[in-house]
Amino acid sequence: MKRLILLLTLFSIFIVDAQVFEPVKWESSVEKISETEYKLISKASIEPGWHLYSQNVPENGPIPTTFIYDDANGAFKIVGNTSEEEGHTVDDPVFEMKIKFFEKTAVFEQKVEVTGDKTTLNGFVEFMVCDDTKCLPPTEVDLVFNFPKKTSVTETNNINTKEASSSPKSGSKKGLWGIFFIAFLSGFAALLTPCVFPMIPMTVSFFTKQSKSKAAGIRNAIIYGISIIVIYVLLGILVSLIFGADALNALSTNVWFNIVFFLLLLIFAISFLGAFEIMLPNSWANKVDKRADSGGLIGIFFMALALAIVSFSCTGPIVGTLLVEAAAGGSQIGPIIGMLGFSLAIALPFALFAAFPGWLNSLPKSGGWLNTVKVVLGFLELALAFKFLSNADLVLQLHWLEREVFIAIWIAIFGALAFYLFGKIQLPHDSPLTHISVGRLSLGLLALSFTIYMIPGLWGAPLNLISAFPPPQHYSESPYGVGFAKTGSGLVDTHADIPEGAHLMPPHNILAFNDYNKGLAYAKKVGKPVMIDFTGHACVNCRKMEQNVWVKSKVLEILKNDVVLISLYVDDKRKLEVKDIVESKLRPGKKLKYIGQKWSELQTIKYKTNSQPFYVLMDHNEENLIDPIAYTPDVDQYYIWLKTGVSKF
Repeated sequence: MKRLILLLTLFSIFIVDAQVFEPVKWESSVEKISETEYKLISKASIEPGWHLYSQNVPENGPIPTTFIYDDANGAFKIVGNTSEEEGHTVDDPVFEMKIKFFEKTAVFEQKVEVTGDKTTLNGFVEFMVCDDTKCLPPTEVDLVFNFPKKTSVTETNNINTKEASSSPKSGSKKGLWGIFFIAFLSGFAALLTPCVFPMIPMTVSFFTKQSKSKAAGIRNAIIYGISIIVIYVLLGILVSLIFGADALNALSTNVWFNIVFFLLLLIFAISFLGAFEIMLPNSWANKVDKRADSGGLIGIFFMALALAIVSFSCTGPIVGTLLVEAAAGGSQIGPIIGMLGFSLAIALPFALFAAFPGWLNSLPKSGGWLNTVKVVLGFLELALAFKFLSNADLVLQLHWLEREVFIAIWIAIFGALAFYLFGKIQLPHDSPLTHISVGRLSLGLLALSFTIYMIPGLWGAPLNLISAFPPPQHYSESPYGVGFAKTGSGLVDTHADIPEGAHLMPPHNILAFNDYNKGLAYAKKVGKPVMIDFTGHACVNCRKMEQNVWVKSKVLEILKNDVVLISLYVDDKRKLEVKDIVESKLRPGKKLKYIGQKWSELQTIKYKTNSQPFYVLMDHNEENLIDPIAYTPDVDQYYIWLKTGVSKF
């Protein structure tokens, strides 16, 4: 039964991913400037979640957008270069450089001078696009510019694209669920602070005693909880409206935003550690309390508002952190989702304890443990603050907060947290500690274990548990770790006897071919099945698979010993030899000029998909041993796919 479920899962993944993506549509138009001068306008309409790279990409980066115009034998004169919009510039950890790209739409303009009697100018655009899970191969699309004969009427021609490519941006449903889950847990953490926890029995007792019946008490407590949710969600809506979608998308890479967030979280952390309290004016609470005395639904709402104001010194830093994280995620509704999760966790206990007031007796008594929770949150805020400082350092490429420095700071923070939990450090507002509870000891051991876990990261360990937080491994004093030599192409390799046309792929030393025919011939020679890896130099998720999945011992053993790997790079810009140049079967009249175009067309025609990574296991007759799969970060799932396919050879 388990095997059947797994096969059905793999089949469903294949069905979802085996499709040809067309995320970009092009429109070409002409605008008259004077009697002899015109402006060629090329507009790209990009589907949500995808992005198009700029014309100006540093060397060894992704494929840039490139325009080629035909002058129709001298009938047109191209004036200057093609201009483009501002777009977004990010520091790409994969290419180790700043890269500019466009989302939703992109407009390119080229000035031309008409010197003949032609009324149509032909051209084409070559481009590459990506989303957060896949990269598509470079694509060429024809552009036709029709010039007006007497007026400046703009004529537009719609042209569909074929292919696109991948990027590290995130605004997906999965990201929003992550925001909600983290916010929900943060809400429960806020409940365990000195400002909120004592309010639970007080508020619930008030509703149960003041209400005429148990049902009325439960109803009022539920309304109270809903009011809490409404207040915090309104705060999330306010943040979204103030910033707007474009500003939120820019937060994660904007230097000043990240520096401001660093300082903000630093202040929050110092407050939680006991240096001072962040409080709203007392006059606000007094005015709200008066409105709460009015009774009815309005009174209950203002009681909830009073709770939000009174507890601000504890909830404010947590709410601020959540809003910062959600906004930096780039989704306009992220702050709203974050506040929904946070407020739901805050409101839930009030409704539950009102429905079951007997549970109040089981609540632990307020005491020094509440301040301990607050201090622990302060340490976490302090650690998170350096993530934003690291973002600013990465964008500016200052190399002040390289990977080793960042990890050293986190080791110091979590090490200090462990000492605090063990009672070796005392902070303001701490109660005298006569003994350590089992819960506090367990949390201290967890913090100490995490601290020890991070120590090897100073010498190049990947630290997969926190891979999203420190700077990437290349942004380091020793990118390859202590004991490794760096060369122009990767790590120094001492292996010999490599077959013709093959190479050892660092850092795993997997024998790999980049030529289909040579790889297939070698597979027949050694009697092993073939694994085709449709990949790309600019494919982020291809690198994730290679660095996080292929490196696992059980997967690596199969890749090194049981299959012949053929990696076909669909964005390989090396030109084909003249004898290998053929006409495209997908776009009659167009020639396949580059190696990458050849592999891209092979993937599209044979497997009806054009996204990478894409993995195929086949026999010597080029028949599939198992349905191909795409990006599969689950190591066990990928291993079973490999094992099942190889067993059928």
